[in-house]
Amino acid sequence: MRDVNKVLSREPLGKSTTAQTPGTGRAWIVAATVIGTTIEWYDFFIYGTAAALVFNKVFFPSFDAAAGTIAAFATFAIGLLARPLGGIVFGHFGDRFGRKSTLMVSLLLMGIPTTLIGLVPAYKSIGLWAAAILVTLRLLQGFALGGEWGGAVLMAVEHAPKARRVLFGALPQAGAPAGLLIASLAFALVSHLPEASFLAWGWRLPFLLSIVLVAVGVLVRWKVAESPAFITVLRAGKKVDLPGVEVVRRYWLTLLLTIGAKLGEVTLFYLVTVFTLSYATTKLGIPRQQALNAIMLAAGLACGTIPLFGVLGDRFGQRRVFALGGLYLALFAVPMFWMIDSRDPTLFFLAVIGALSIGHPSMYAPEPSLFAAQFPAEIRYSGVSLGFQVAAAIGGGLAPILATLLLARFGTSLPIAAYLVGLGLLAAICAAAMQPAQGGAS
Repeated sequence: MRDVNKVLSREPLGKSTTAQTPGTGRAWIVAATVIGTTIEWYDFFIYGTAAALVFNKVFFPSFDAAAGTIAAFATFAIGLLARPLGGIVFGHFGDRFGRKSTLMVSLLLMGIPTTLIGLVPAYKSIGLWAAAILVTLRLLQGFALGGEWGGAVLMAVEHAPKARRVLFGALPQAGAPAGLLIASLAFALVSHLPEASFLAWGWRLPFLLSIVLVAVGVLVRWKVAESPAFITVLRAGKKVDLPGVEVVRRYWLTLLLTIGAKLGEVTLFYLVTVFTLSYATTKLGIPRQQALNAIMLAAGLACGTIPLFGVLGDRFGQRRVFALGGLYLALFAVPMFWMIDSRDPTLFFLAVIGALSIGHPSMYAPEPSLFAAQFPAEIRYSGVSLGFQVAAAIGGGLAPILATLLLARFGTSLPIAAYLVGLGLLAAICAAAMQPAQGGAS
């Protein structure tokens, strides 16, 4: 088995891709993965926005302000903590039965609970049952997203021509800022409602919109062709019975490097989009609309910078680009919080843009091709999903809670910035220790 793994690990990610996937087919694959990931991230992000702005008042009104915020962030974290389980389950079926079918299931499993969240009665109507239902639906959201990412990026990378693997892998990643942009826009629009109307029913509209978006995503993904790499594994009879177990047993060091590389990027993202949104509006007195506008602008720019960093990854190597992104995070963390704490509107905008339009994309764009290169095709879905989602659970799920606790303990954002500095350095070191994509720049 070890010899087989060595052979497969040297096999190009998209073997026979050019012959099996014509240009128009690749265009459809990219469109389907980008649209699908945009919808799923929209579903995930509207929860984060609502947790920062609404849920402490609607579902935890009996708590004091700080405790209510932490409780709302805790329900947000539950979704991230469920993602590794989703990565394991969907990774197993994706490696055993194909990437396409798992993507269809994950999209439906994400969209239906999201729509139902918009229908959950408030605490004043059904008491603690409201929070219980909210947590259950959030768990389903996280479980679904845990399976979505691996399948979407692998469909893109494994269909890609050799010289464009980083770019093809980066394009579905643009679905994250696109989903964040649409989610922020949806909340920015309903935020114009009177406060009483916004809290009573306005916040529910972005959740109810999800059912329409999911229908569009299902129609688009229905026509997607299966991954050539999976077809190659299938024809060669090299499927693994328990791919997740194989990842942990034989590729544990690779898995740890993947988790360590991912932590800095995901922590930065959720600190800015969830914690900072709450911190800026409740502690610094920055108007809610201004904070949302900054995030929308940064997300819009990231839709362009993510493909740009994908191009740079193909040109200079995904490891190099990713490692430089980690160093950027380490250098930018302290100035970022200094700009946020200044309460100056221009500096606040620059801080959010520097984080979400440069720092995050510089690591997020080369991630799919870099992580995919670390695992052989027959266990690749499980490997990339498990590494990505474990890091997301640790970095994204705990980051807003940890930041809130650090701020309450020390009364300053400096410890939060120091936390980011350490994770940025860790990301650079882990990327440098990874193997390069075969046939590409290191």
